[in-house]
Amino acid sequence: MSQSQIMPGFRPALGFTLVYLSLIVLIPLSTLVFKSFQLSWDDYLRIIGSKRVLASFRVSFGSALIAAAIASVFGVIVAWVMVRYSFFGRKFFDAIIDLPFALPTAVAGIVLATIFQPTGVLGKFLLDTFGIQVAFKPLGIVIALIFISIPFVVRTLEPVLLEFDTTMEEAAASMGASRWQIFTKVIFPNIFPALLTAFALSFSRSVGEYGSVIFIAGNLPFVSEIVPLLIVTKLEQYEIEGATAIALTMLLISFLFLFLINLLQLWTHKRSGQL
Repeated sequence: MSQSQIMPGFRPALGFTLVYLSLIVLIPLSTLVFKSFQLSWDDYLRIIGSKRVLASFRVSFGSALIAAAIASVFGVIVAWVMVRYSFFGRKFFDAIIDLPFALPTAVAGIVLATIFQPTGVLGKFLLDTFGIQVAFKPLGIVIALIFISIPFVVRTLEPVLLEFDTTMEEAAASMGASRWQIFTKVIFPNIFPALLTAFALSFSRSVGEYGSVIFIAGNLPFVSEIVPLLIVTKLEQYEIEGATAIALTMLLISFLFLFLINLLQLWTHKRSGQL
């Protein structure tokens, strides 16, 4: 019996899947699209093309991309340490990694804002020593996004590193390869597809983040105002059409980014299969 036939009842299972996707994903998204159609094309362009909206898009997507890139780099290091080394307190630090998953985002935002505000412990040190202000700046948004997204990177890479065949490293070392060559030529190509997946998860989480950002961002228009906050602001002002137009644009841009990442993943799988 093939693996695809282990679970009986293909049609009921497929029907349940389609109903679930329709209720949870397709119907809400289609409602957003139909609501946006109530606007004329000129009104839509006027809303999306306003300077405040464009500035919020730059802040949200720019911060999300930077945070996802940084989280990917440090996530590789953390995952490597947790998988390859045994040390005192390893279980404790392994549990700490999952803390952003369980911690309410508003609590995380308050804690980060308290620490990095100009009078906070780290915020005062950075401001007095290096002249860097973190809170109420885009830098604060990036730090908050790294905090909530790095667990996605670590937990995505750990299974890949656990299953990695260490004899490939030993073979490369026996042939005279340096540690850097072993990492770049042997290890990195094998974990790169998983790293792309981790980057996509981190980016997706960061783009829509709200609770942990609004406290440390300061929410200053043209400086640190994110798109989710702008949508909430328009809803509070009963500008439903404007909010849906911004939300639809954010959805399309996010889908485009994820589509490009998936294409890169597909290309990577095909290339690794040809090697």
